[in-house]
Amino acid sequence: MDWAIQVNNLSVKIEDIDILKNVSFRVKKGEFTGIIGPNGAGKTTLVKALLGFISYSGEVTLNGTVGYVPQLSFFNREFPMSVYDFVRLPVRHDKNWQEKVKNLLEKVGLKGYGNRLVGKLSGGEYQRVSLARALISGPNILILDEPESGVDEMGKARFYELINEIRMEKNITILMVSHDIGMIFEKCTSVMCLNKTLHCHGPTSEIDPSQLKKIFGEFDIWIRSDNHFEREHKHLNHEKSEGA
Repeated sequence: MDWAIQVNNLSVKIEDIDILKNVSFRVKKGEFTGIIGPNGAGKTTLVKALLGFISYSGEVTLNGTVGYVPQLSFFNREFPMSVYDFVRLPVRHDKNWQEKVKNLLEKVGLKGYGNRLVGKLSGGEYQRVSLARALISGPNILILDEPESGVDEMGKARFYELINEIRMEKNITILMVSHDIGMIFEKCTSVMCLNKTLHCHGPTSEIDPSQLKKIFGEFDIWIRSDNHFEREHKHLNHEKSEGA
């Protein structure tokens, strides 16, 4: 089967209020799909429905195992837990969990961080640790809900590069909610535009970002201008060339 995710007529109501209405889409295996939309569009609700965290009507089919990276505020970082213990939770009964954790921490650029407390990590470090935890079970599908929230701009660029590298290496299907339209249109293979229902869904190369303003108007993902986006990435490329 070529489809990793299939959704038909998904609707979510909370106290008779439509949060999502008749959302249908399919995501091919190996795709990197970005979900954009204004605040209150139902993006996080869609993620929760896909994961079975909330009740919904309609049909959801996930063809494979799923890894999940929630928003930064999802976990109480004051809880005294080491990075090793945090990452190994999904495979804590495996005999070789230590090797798995070690390899993944190195993969996400956090070699030697195992004994650090999760609460002492920066926002970018925490999100990479969360990514390692989501990947440790070897999922076929990775779902991320605003993983770059609370991360500085250079950290965002590196995080997107990391997950795209992992996608291509392991042929994982990625579905990601984001407010960073510049990154979405640079890194994702397809984009979904959501505002309670699905307004558009297709290959990133075939969707004109300027046309989305006609659908959504001026909302928060448009705060970053194109020029600002270009300056940041020229700086990032310069950093790479110096470090090569």
